[in-house]
Amino acid sequence: MPHVTCQARLCVLKEVPVVIGGVSTVVVEVEDQERAKRFWNETLGFEVVQDAAYGEERWLEVRTPDKAVALVLDLRKGPRPTAQDLSLPTANVSFYADDLQQTHAELTARGVKFPQPPIQQPFGWWSIFEDPDGNRFALVPHGQ
Repeated sequence: MPHVTCQARLCVLKEVPVVIGGVSTVVVEVEDQERAKRFWNETLGFEVVQDAAYGEERWLEVRTPDKAVALVLDLRKGPRPTAQDLSLPTANVSFYADDLQQTHAELTARGVKFPQPPIQQPFGWWSIFEDPDGNRFALVPHGQ
């Protein structure tokens, strides 16, 4: 990755090695791991990649259909996340769909709640869906 450094009137272009390649795992806190597993796997189509004892806890991991990111569904240790505005996410994770309108219709038919149906904003299209544990996630068109 090129990087430009300038001193006085002299600029030098040098190659900076890429150190971090992307995101591999995100932790999502849930109240009921079995219910969360059904939601993410059966309702949203994520693949269960790990479901095992982890000390006295349970390590439950699902992977996005594009196989890019794993979600660890960890037991919540505090209160549910809240946002003052129901049209905003409570999680710092955004998901994408190839066709936002069609995905919204399909997931709504499967019982997924959308506090914010697809809407065009100044920054582009987005919507908010909610999991059974009260986490709200942004859903945007792929490539946006």
